[in-house]
Amino acid sequence: MRALDRKLLRDLRRLWSQALTIALVVASGLGGFITSLSAVDSLALARDQFYAQGHFADVFAVVKRAPLALAEVLRAVPGVADVQVTVEQVVRVEMATVADPILGQLIGVDLRQPPRMNLVTVRTGRALAPAGAGQGRSDTAIEALVSEGFASVRGLRPGDELTALVNGKQRQLRIVGTALSPEYIFAGLAGMPDLRGFGVFWVDREALAAAYDMQGAFNHVAIKLAPQASEPAVLDALSRLLAPYGGQDAHGRADQASHTMLDNEIKEQRVMGTVLPAIFLAVAAFLLHVVLSRLVATQREQIAALKALGYANAAIAAHYLKLVAVIVLAGLALGVWLGDWLGTLLTGLYAEFFRFPVFEHRIALWLVLVGAGATSATALLGTLSAVGATVRLAPAEAMRAPAPGRYRRTLLERLGVRGLPASLRMVLRNMERRPLRTTLTIGGTAAAVAIVVMGNFFRDAIDHIVDTSFHLAMRSDVTVWMADPVDALATLQLARLPGVVAVEPQRNVPVRITHGHRSERVGLQGVQPGAQLQRTIDVDGHQSPTPHTGLLLTDRLADKLGIRVGDVVQLQVLEGRQRSLQVPVQATVREMMGLNAYVQRATLNRWLQEGDVASQFAVALEPGAEARFLQATKALPRVAGAFSKATLLRNMQDVSARNVRIMSTILTLFAAVIAVGVVYNNARIALAERTWELASLRVLGFTRGEVSALLLGELAIGIAIALPLGMALGWGLIHLVVGLLKNDQFLFPVVVSSATYAWAGLCVVAAGVASALVVRRQIDRLDMVAALKTRE
Repeated sequence: MRALDRKLLRDLRRLWSQALTIALVVASGLGGFITSLSAVDSLALARDQFYAQGHFADVFAVVKRAPLALAEVLRAVPGVADVQVTVEQVVRVEMATVADPILGQLIGVDLRQPPRMNLVTVRTGRALAPAGAGQGRSDTAIEALVSEGFASVRGLRPGDELTALVNGKQRQLRIVGTALSPEYIFAGLAGMPDLRGFGVFWVDREALAAAYDMQGAFNHVAIKLAPQASEPAVLDALSRLLAPYGGQDAHGRADQASHTMLDNEIKEQRVMGTVLPAIFLAVAAFLLHVVLSRLVATQREQIAALKALGYANAAIAAHYLKLVAVIVLAGLALGVWLGDWLGTLLTGLYAEFFRFPVFEHRIALWLVLVGAGATSATALLGTLSAVGATVRLAPAEAMRAPAPGRYRRTLLERLGVRGLPASLRMVLRNMERRPLRTTLTIGGTAAAVAIVVMGNFFRDAIDHIVDTSFHLAMRSDVTVWMADPVDALATLQLARLPGVVAVEPQRNVPVRITHGHRSERVGLQGVQPGAQLQRTIDVDGHQSPTPHTGLLLTDRLADKLGIRVGDVVQLQVLEGRQRSLQVPVQATVREMMGLNAYVQRATLNRWLQEGDVASQFAVALEPGAEARFLQATKALPRVAGAFSKATLLRNMQDVSARNVRIMSTILTLFAAVIAVGVVYNNARIALAERTWELASLRVLGFTRGEVSALLLGELAIGIAIALPLGMALGWGLIHLVVGLLKNDQFLFPVVVSSATYAWAGLCVVAAGVASALVVRRQIDRLDMVAALKTRE
């Protein structure tokens, strides 16, 4: 074995603990990079494959009722490659052992002419068979395929039956199998996954059409665009053709609910998978640079001896590169394993609310190559910069001890502060003598604090969202909505149901808001003046009153459309008798979820000239009365559905909040590794650098405690400065990430609790205490005679 290789093994054995912490930091950076991006790449791959396999449509539209002959007219629109029309209805669904309200989306499938788009993939059981004579009658059961996610949560199997309120009549749905469709990869209401309360049911189109008297008609359109077609032009043409039939605004795939949620998740995880690992890798590069530069500084005499013995500069530099390569390769191997394990875990979390026929975790080769390349490049640059200056020294110059440091009065002393203890003056003077090293050390520790703050921020944000959405904004217990707008006097009918304390009517209308050349399709919510059961709450927890005569818009919607308070916008109503209105924008509000528009219900009804009507009711109940109230609503034929706040909150906690908390825990663990790596390495390197000095002080009569105080005092001061700096840095990092994650559907509130700051401080202080104990033990075992000798 070559002499330099034996020296390499000795150095690794002597530096094993420092090498391990650096390898763990490298593994955290690469593992975080691979975890996020491999999971999101697996998600995107599964999506693209399912879209291609299921022939997912490009454009969608809803009409009230249109004749089948209109399909041929739509097919002739320039840019349209294919048209598929069907009948769909939202119904109330009941299960014998379930009290919670359930909504079902019934989708008619043409069994005589196989669908060409949005194909249904049967997972268990059998496919639908053509209905026999009379299946559309009210006394026969309707065979149905049910969405796999809903069936899994509710324990449904082929042969089970449910009851659905189909066109005001109770009908049995007989489950023949479970299925998936690219239209409902994400299934839920109001942008939240709801596998318990929302199910998709595919039934024979003829049976569904017969139940709703829709023979020879349709109410849903799916369109495939021709290559190079202009989507805006096609959407405009479709909207004009469908308008006479009660057509709502046609929209592209980007506005389709399932695709929007899936696309937003992919974009968010790409941000998380690049920003945070970049920080981890930067800290790893910093550690490598500091460790190598100080290691080289402590081995000046050895390097000089090697050069005197004839070793070339390249051979000596290669020796130290090998040392770094071993550490980095260990970190890379651990990082790839960690990324694969955590990526598989994250993919499993995705699979709970994104449903695909095939969804496997895969690590693309480019991810490993890019991550390993970035890590290796930072390590190489840090090593060369550390080694370069020393190996260029002549042997005679390198053999001389470094020039003694030039000490002077500290900044505090120059400012007139007197009475500082001698030990504190020594610590401060040593820190000021090497300002760059001190700054880098404090900066690395501050980065660790910032990442711990960032990791726990998501937990705080979810808690704030839950508190704001379910306690401040939604004070009702149940929300009931009608199949069609009804007279607001229905409030009195609901108020007489069991357990009702208060009822507030609401009016919701789909509209398209246009300002200049920009437009956006949103739900316009008509609310009661001074509403208490469903309030508009901003991101800071303050209630925003709805203007008397104009619109209240979310700030993101206003920004997207270039709207300022006082502007007049065009409001195109997309429900019932469609019309276009010119209305003013009187205020904006910073909300966390969705692009929303609000107006007072009386004002909205006056604009629509429909009288005093409502389409939705917020209901407050006595404690324990929810089950009785929901049972009573089933006897009201005009009630299309109801959802419970408790159920929505449970869904939020069970799926979305839990997943965010898991990711927050992973980030916190990664951050803790960085904190330990930074603090521990600084302490150990400081001990290695000052062994001769500390031994000299012991010979001069300093006690072990006094000597330890000199070394550990520098560590303590560095941590004390880094804590507030790191917390401020974490605040800035949170703002950066929140800005990058911002989208139409969601805005993370910048909320950081005192517990998060305390936890960040505790992690770094704990790392400092552990490092101090290790260093103190080394000082107590210091061999003064060996330390004062020149290292061979």
